[in-house]
Amino acid sequence: MTSSASNPPKPAPGAPTAPAPDPTAADPGGDTGEKKSRAGRNLPLAIGVGLGMGAVVLVSLLTVRQAWIGVVAVCAVIGTWELFGALHRAAGIRLSRVPVLVGGQAMIWLAWPFGTEGILGGLMVTVIGCFLWRMRLGAGGFVRDVGASMLVLCWVPLFMAFGTMLVVPPDGAARVLTFLIVVICSDTGGYALGALIGKHPMAPKVSPKKSWEGFAGSIILGSTGACLSIAFLLGDHWWWGLVVGPLLVGTAVTGDLVESLVKRDLGIKDMGSVLPGHGGLMERLDSLCTSAPVAWLLLYLLVPIHG
Repeated sequence: MTSSASNPPKPAPGAPTAPAPDPTAADPGGDTGEKKSRAGRNLPLAIGVGLGMGAVVLVSLLTVRQAWIGVVAVCAVIGTWELFGALHRAAGIRLSRVPVLVGGQAMIWLAWPFGTEGILGGLMVTVIGCFLWRMRLGAGGFVRDVGASMLVLCWVPLFMAFGTMLVVPPDGAARVLTFLIVVICSDTGGYALGALIGKHPMAPKVSPKKSWEGFAGSIILGSTGACLSIAFLLGDHWWWGLVVGPLLVGTAVTGDLVESLVKRDLGIKDMGSVLPGHGGLMERLDSLCTSAPVAWLLLYLLVPIHG
């Protein structure tokens, strides 16, 4: 059955036609609405909320570093719930909410004592749980619903579990800070240079505001942040930042573009509204989620652990 919204009735001959919609007036991928800044946000409010989130992270890392796991776990629940809501409201997808929420938490908390084996074990059990949970509703839409559940499971709790892995070593607080600094520098450099001189669209069909000039700003500032963090926080050779920086910038930008694609596909502006000035928490987690496993792997391979 096709809704009237997707197939509106044709106007009668000779009737006046409505003007064509302005494609710049509404951007379901997040670049719409009344502009309060070039980002479309209340910039002072967004900065204030961002500083508050940064303070929570710093306190957790600089006091008892294991508290970082709690921060990751809470963010994973909120991000997962936002994706559940967006997918269900916009597309009617029936997700395996309980298995993904419970299994996602299991992966994050098992990463500390059991490492990658704990993450893999939690993932396997959760996938089977998603199959069984959705099976009770019958065959209609099974592939779509389970596929969406797998997307949420891997995108948020699985990737974020590697954020837990970053903090496990004795110098884990410095590793987490290095990861966060590079991603934040990437976002900041991309926004600043893109807003100042951005003219050449990077992915116009995905995010019209992304420019190659902004990407260059992300590479420059992200690599600078990586070099300084590895040298002064981790006490290793600064030039490793020339490897870590560009690779993490690439994964951060990929995460941002993926979220833009999902929102465009669903026809929504934000994943949620939990953060004033930002939208949903996923608006802040998108680049961090995709960068966490790469940050863990690169720092594990390149930078020796210092006790």
